[in-house]
Amino acid sequence: MIVSDTRSTPNIFAALRDQLAEAAVAFAGAPGAAGDILAGMVDDVDRALSERLEIFPVCHHSPASGLAMVRRLRDKQPSVIYLELCEDLRPLLDELRNCRLPVALQAFATDIEGFPAEWAPLSVVAPITESSAEYQAIAYALDTPGVELVLVDRSTDHVFQWAPGKAESEIPADDEQPEDDGLHGEAVGIEIGDLRPRFAELEEHLLHHGKVRHWSEWWDQYVEQPLVDADYDTYRQVMVMIGSLFRRLRRGGTVEDEDRERYMWTRMREHLAAGDIDPAQALYVCGAAHAASPVEQFGLDSDAPFEISPRSATKWHYGLIPSSHSAIEAQFGLAGGAVSIAAATWAKGLRRGRLQSFQLEGQQGTKKRAKKPPLLPAAPEVEVTDQLSSFLSRPPALDPLDEAELLEWSVDIVRLARRNGYLASTADAIAVFETSILLAGLRNRARPTPYDFQDAAVTCLEKDRVPGRRDVRRLCEILLGGDRVGQVGYAALPPLARDVLDRLEPLGLDLSRRTLQRALLDLRANPDLRRCSDLLWLLRRLLPQDALRPIMGSRGLGETSIQESWDIGLGKYQRSLVELGYEGVSVEQVLEQRLRRAVAAPDATAAIALGAVEDALVYLGSVRLADELGNRAVELLAAERTVDDAPAVLRRIRVLLNYFRSIGDGLPAWCERFVTAGYAHYCTLLPTAFAAEETGPAQVAAMLGFLFGMENLALSLGCDHTQLELAVLQSHPETPAKVALLWAARFQLGMLTMAELRERCDSMLANPLVLPTVPQYVSGFVQAIDPAPALKPFVVELLSKAFGTLPDAVLLPWLPKLITTLKDQAGELIPGLVREAGRTFPGTLPAVDAFVPPWSVEFTTVATPVVAAPRGPVTELLAAHPAACDALAGLLGIEGGWQDAGPAGNHELTGLLERFPATATALATRLAASAARS
Repeated sequence: MIVSDTRSTPNIFAALRDQLAEAAVAFAGAPGAAGDILAGMVDDVDRALSERLEIFPVCHHSPASGLAMVRRLRDKQPSVIYLELCEDLRPLLDELRNCRLPVALQAFATDIEGFPAEWAPLSVVAPITESSAEYQAIAYALDTPGVELVLVDRSTDHVFQWAPGKAESEIPADDEQPEDDGLHGEAVGIEIGDLRPRFAELEEHLLHHGKVRHWSEWWDQYVEQPLVDADYDTYRQVMVMIGSLFRRLRRGGTVEDEDRERYMWTRMREHLAAGDIDPAQALYVCGAAHAASPVEQFGLDSDAPFEISPRSATKWHYGLIPSSHSAIEAQFGLAGGAVSIAAATWAKGLRRGRLQSFQLEGQQGTKKRAKKPPLLPAAPEVEVTDQLSSFLSRPPALDPLDEAELLEWSVDIVRLARRNGYLASTADAIAVFETSILLAGLRNRARPTPYDFQDAAVTCLEKDRVPGRRDVRRLCEILLGGDRVGQVGYAALPPLARDVLDRLEPLGLDLSRRTLQRALLDLRANPDLRRCSDLLWLLRRLLPQDALRPIMGSRGLGETSIQESWDIGLGKYQRSLVELGYEGVSVEQVLEQRLRRAVAAPDATAAIALGAVEDALVYLGSVRLADELGNRAVELLAAERTVDDAPAVLRRIRVLLNYFRSIGDGLPAWCERFVTAGYAHYCTLLPTAFAAEETGPAQVAAMLGFLFGMENLALSLGCDHTQLELAVLQSHPETPAKVALLWAARFQLGMLTMAELRERCDSMLANPLVLPTVPQYVSGFVQAIDPAPALKPFVVELLSKAFGTLPDAVLLPWLPKLITTLKDQAGELIPGLVREAGRTFPGTLPAVDAFVPPWSVEFTTVATPVVAAPRGPVTELLAAHPAACDALAGLLGIEGGWQDAGPAGNHELTGLLERFPATATALATRLAASAARS
């Protein structure tokens, strides 16, 4: 049975309500929206304070909220604390004692179900700082026997269920805002109590009349400082009033906020009823905007039902990631240094109020205490009085000038500036001191705030340039508290992260440090470090590139380093290592899963699959996985309808074939199937690729490189050479670069002789209408060097003729286009062309004058008349094998078939054989011996 709170709840704000309504009428001249808003604010305060379950309104990362929480916990000593935080994050709170604050609670999901695929991965973070009210409540509950901590906000799954969509999430909701900091990634931020007006005109009005630059400064000046030392009733009433004001002036719908409030009140009523708990012993900690909710489920006396939708089938992983003051500021749109200044205000408030904050036992990064102060008996409940009227009717009590504190700041900032390269002196310290007082006076402040001090330091110390990495404003942030960075302790890390740290222990480094550390691995002298090397390369593949940087050493197919040097920064990228632990129990398992997902994805291609095969062999050494991924590569290649990835496919399959041939185990079955499938596939698509405008010359050149480079292997596996010849004959390109590629392909197949190719290019250079497209023809020929290496001398010849014969008026206009075309389309092939030119042209200056280009020499053959055709074993051998002899004659530049001359033929080849009988006899003997053995 629930025992009711006996506190009386009269309407103590009736007089204030009437006073504000009269003021609104006097201001506006008639009752209207202003009166309704003011009266509604008072009603919200009255409603929140009249609730039997005590509501503690907070603002995120507010020192005033933290100090009020410390006082209230020591006075009330509740046995149950309901906290506005995602309910499925509760198990993570016990791990906070193993971390150094600030850290963030994280929920992470990679395999999602029930959400759009483009949302993946899903990530939610909730940063925790020592000065926040939620941490004080958590520390009190976890370290006080008999106290129960219950998280009542919707689950992280519901965060995305209720999200309006990624397109609309560019405008942050109440307590969820995207951020742009590396520590939190692209996670959705969860905070307790976002108190910022969503009414732009109101915020602009407050900043203008408050004489401040940004919202964080206004909040610190007009809310934090007056409430730091305020009593509990004043704090509660003011915070609820501000939350009500901002909520009533918010533009846009509040459906999600109201659903959250229904969710939380439903959970609290269920828990109170299930445990038969007295509401007087409970405390509800929530954002000030939720403290006086208008939903019908508000309060313990409400019986309005609310159906909570089930969670999706998405599998969520939970953990802790490091956070920092700057990450929190970026996450929630706060001004730079706002969280650091709040931490300094918190420490000052503890000292001035002689308060002892709550800290988890064994918390890293906290001061050790000789003895934990005992909790005094709970103070009796005092009747709530109207503190809001007096707070609103009197000016805030301004602290007097603390000259010692300001003087210390001024001296320290000059010392810090000198260390960072600024030419600052004692005179600058005096100037900063006096300017701070002047700025505070101009802004109607008796005591300079940290923001006044920042402006004064920038005015007095900032020069025309920043001599170091930090400007003066950043130095002020460091002076006032710095960007404190948290760290997740070893015991709170997921199993994978702990396994990584254990396996890298032989390096002898402190991997928790956030600075880069150099690791030297002599793998020949210390072979035991080979395992560390393998793990480092694995992490290099999985983590951001800056987390691990190899200075010396490399890893590839068939490569083995004997010495390696690494820059390791795992401490700085601890968040990425933690998120890696959500995907598996070892880095090897994570990489295997990622490779399988990559080749099974809807956008997977044959090039991606071949890259996965290479990674499986390089990083995992798994032949079984490589065969599985290779079979998938064959399927993807056969299913592709474009050749956009042809260059990547050619490059990767060449590397894999060379590797398998080098190890001596023969080609795997999937490699053979890939070559045969690729040969047929590219032969089929070759005519279309030549004609398609969207297919570039690089893709066509890669296709030809695959067909010509893999032809011998493909033919040995059963492919038909005729298919390639038909594909080339059916190709009819229009663009100059592709035309050059087609000529090269026909030359490689013997369909076009060198003389014909030279004639076509000479006529091209002689045609003024074709000259503007010559750079594209040259680009095509350069790219054809890969499938047809014999064209290297011809490309040198073509360029030499162009530079030697064309006049400057023609050559100079298209020379820049030639250079840019070659750079963009065939940059990697230019070095080979340059080496070929070096072999062609003379290497000394005197030899240039006597140099005769090889292509300028006319090769002529004088025919020797023969009276009768010779008879003997040579003639019989040539008659038995005419194709080989015709091919040899073609290479020698002799046209026509010698066998068609008849018995009285007097052809050049017959004369050549008669002039060199020893060579022909030796060749005949060798062929006869070979025929006998077969």
